[in-house]
Formats: sequence, C-alpha cells, structure tokens
Amino acid sequence: MTQRDRVLSMLGLAAKAGKIESGEFSTEKAVKKGFGHLVIVAEDASDNTKKMFRNMCEYYKVPMVIFGTKEELGHWIGKAYRASICILDEGFAKSVLKKIDLNMEV
Repeated sequence: MTQRDRVLSMLGLAAKAGKIESGEFSTEKAVKKGFGHLVIVAEDASDNTKKMFRNMCEYYKVPMVIFGTKEELGHWIGKAYRASICILDEGFAKSVLKKIDLNMEV
C-alpha cells in the first residue's frame, strides 16, 4: 500500500466515524463555525476554489493541503466527486497531515 493510499484510507475511516464534511458549502460552513481541523482540496479543483479555501483557512487558522483528485477524495469517503473535504476531528487531522508530509518526501 502506497503512502498516498494510506492517506486516502485514513479519510475513509474518518468518514465512517462521521468526522468529515465534504463539498464546498459544508466544508466552508464547518471551518467558519470552528469545527474544522484540516481542509483538503483536490489537486484538480479550480484555481478559484483553491484560492477561496486558502484565504479562508489562513483567516480561520485551519491547515489546508492540496491532495488527491476529486474522484479519489469522493471515492474514499463514499461519495461522488468532492473538490473539498474538512476533517472535524483533531486526531484524524493530525494523522492525515503526518501521512501527507511523509508522502511529500517521497
């Protein structure tokens, strides 16, 4: 299993545990209400979407990473295509971030 797969399966676990909001509207709402611990935006999301989340996450001091495709993100959380995901649990967020950092070194 690749590091990338480990990150994606961790997202699946978080989704099963009910610790994920997905889709632009829900992700934005979770961050603005202070529930978000990590925002993941798909690599193939529009530049506009990336910019909006980058600015919002900076303002609300929520870490944001660009990772995976819309199809991968959606598939692993059991939904259709998803351009953005917000992790609501601090433990899951730290774990995913750690795995993504390891992934970046490869």
